[in-house]
Amino acid sequence: MLLAGTALFLSPPAPAGPDPAPAADSASAFPAVDYAVAVDESASLTPADMKAEKAAAARIALGDVSSDSHVTVFGFAAAESADQRAVDPVCPRTALDAAGRENIGECVGKLRSRPRDKGTGTDFPSAIRQGVHDLADGTDPARPRVLFLLTDGKMDVTDSPSYGDPAHREAEGKRQLDQALKEAAQQKVQIWPLGFGSEPRWDELKKMAAGGYRKGCVDLPSARPEPKKVKPEDIGSALEEIFAAAHCLRHEQGPAPKRPPTTLEIGISPLATVGSIVVDKGDPKVRITYYDPNGDKVPTHGARHGSRFELAGGSDAVEALRVVDPLPGTWKVRAEAPEGHRSLPVAVSVLWRGELRGAITMDPPSPQAGDKVTVTMRLQTREGYEIKDPRDYAGLRVRSELTGDGFAPQELSLTDDGKAPDPTAGDGSFTGTVRVPRSAGGALKVSATLTASGLSADTRSQSGQVAPGQLPVTAAFDLPPASVHPGAGIAGTLAVHNTGRTPHTLRLSVTDLRSGLLSLDPATITVKPGESDPRKITVQVAPADVFGDRLGDDGLRLAGTVAVVDSTDHNRILARFPLSVRVTPEPGIWEKYWGWFLGGAALVALLAALAAAWVWQRGKRTDPNGLMLRLLAADGTVLGEHRAGRGHKGWYEFTIAEPHRSPRIERRPHGPYAVQRSPKGGAVLRKRDGRTPLPARGQVALTDTLSLALGEDPRPHAPASGSMPAGDRVGGRYDEYL
Repeated sequence: MLLAGTALFLSPPAPAGPDPAPAADSASAFPAVDYAVAVDESASLTPADMKAEKAAAARIALGDVSSDSHVTVFGFAAAESADQRAVDPVCPRTALDAAGRENIGECVGKLRSRPRDKGTGTDFPSAIRQGVHDLADGTDPARPRVLFLLTDGKMDVTDSPSYGDPAHREAEGKRQLDQALKEAAQQKVQIWPLGFGSEPRWDELKKMAAGGYRKGCVDLPSARPEPKKVKPEDIGSALEEIFAAAHCLRHEQGPAPKRPPTTLEIGISPLATVGSIVVDKGDPKVRITYYDPNGDKVPTHGARHGSRFELAGGSDAVEALRVVDPLPGTWKVRAEAPEGHRSLPVAVSVLWRGELRGAITMDPPSPQAGDKVTVTMRLQTREGYEIKDPRDYAGLRVRSELTGDGFAPQELSLTDDGKAPDPTAGDGSFTGTVRVPRSAGGALKVSATLTASGLSADTRSQSGQVAPGQLPVTAAFDLPPASVHPGAGIAGTLAVHNTGRTPHTLRLSVTDLRSGLLSLDPATITVKPGESDPRKITVQVAPADVFGDRLGDDGLRLAGTVAVVDSTDHNRILARFPLSVRVTPEPGIWEKYWGWFLGGAALVALLAALAAAWVWQRGKRTDPNGLMLRLLAADGTVLGEHRAGRGHKGWYEFTIAEPHRSPRIERRPHGPYAVQRSPKGGAVLRKRDGRTPLPARGQVALTDTLSLALGEDPRPHAPASGSMPAGDRVGGRYDEYL
């Protein structure tokens, strides 16, 4: 059963979990669909083709539908004797609720290739009439009706007695096919032929697509039925693209398939109000975990952070997670599998529908007759956020017109190509100009309608009045570009000029944006007669909790309109200025104080380096290696010399061997004596009772009859020898070291 999970796309949401349900029920915005699947069972298709058709039928029948949708599935070939029939019903009209989806998977398995004695021709007229009957009998005419015709496109009724004499059967078949297609168009049944086999008859498939109802879910070329050749190896992606076109969904293919364990990424547009992440696992044993753009693991059923989730097909080779009000951004799909089930690649894609809204401005809003006005339609999400990626509104059609008293409607051409008057290409703002006719007087209204496949149409309008002359009050708003954090404000300037003789009270507000995201302070101002001073206006951003999870690391760009209304002059709209504010998350401790952290780390590193250098230098200056130790008798006679080597922990340890017979210095670890150089010249002698300075010219008693002195220091950097001041022998600078 392929694509069982995608059936959740428009099915009812699961019971709410601990999180509150979203404010808007997105699923209710998308009506159910009634459709039929006709599968060619004729002899012109091979067993492999039949297998591919059955897989496609299951994938379509359990695709993107609501629980209120219905589907029928039947096979067809030809009736070539009185006891045969052209159509084989396998799945009666079934509501695609949870139980219905389970039944569809079973009954699609009843499809089979016709044996020779059961009629192996191809009777298209009978198949189309059956599909039209199933879709029109007792159904709601307001629902879309779609017939998927799975075939190789080769009609063959030459052995069917119901088509008359053998010599005329081919011509009669074509005549009845034209009639069946005409009836399909009258009953508003779309026909989407899917071509199977090695060489499907493209001309026949195109004829059947063109003969049915041509107006799809939106009046766009992408939603009009067209034939499509389906290769068995590409059945998954091909069927999703066709299904998306037939039902006005957006289809986004993920990265190249990979074998588990792996993590695949797929993006969901900020325009999406309901989406289905489809995972073709290849092996039912593969386990899938879903992570939202914030990196949080999401449940497979229930609600979380304003989104609702429901999984279908978890035990099948294809599963899908349906998400109502999905968090926009990059989702991660983690695929894991036990040993022995990792040979097949995992693919991911997303099907979604959404809402595209616009904010329209007319500049000036109260023009005089004959003036040229500039109209701008800016694209937004339904929450008022700007759209970043032009791919989200690919295929968009914008229609606009100016209407009013005293003239016929004037069509406008709004473009986003960067050519005047449009300032920037591809930024989601469509701009055009129109001149108000000289005959205009009274009310004006400019309107624009956005239409795109997969997106609900949106019409916006702005009303105004033809100004009888120069208005007494004019206003212009300026807001410098800036990025702010939640709860912060941006200082703007409102330039006002009152040429009248009475004060005017102006109201300021933010429109075309979800309430509470942005506000203006002050909201009202009074302009005195003759006043033309600029006023400071603060655009205040809502606190972070108002944005919730929508405020990701990349931030959000709010798109609204500042409206200035003169309440003194019958609530006349003086101006409507586009407002764009980028909101970024409040930085953490690191982002806020990273300079201090780096400076502190650099200081610590410098101090550590200095300490290490000091220790190294001190160790070098106190190294005992090379000291010439002289052992002296009581009368000053030199009894022997001993050259010190490298010490232990900076000290050269020694003892006096045979002190009463033949005294001499010998190295001995943990001996009673030890020496090291002094940084200030000479050395230091360590005895058991403490440390004593050993000057370059002088001696220190070791025993009652023996003393220690220093010989010539061989090191070139050693301090020059000379007399030691008396104060140094008894303390002074040496005391600092000791």
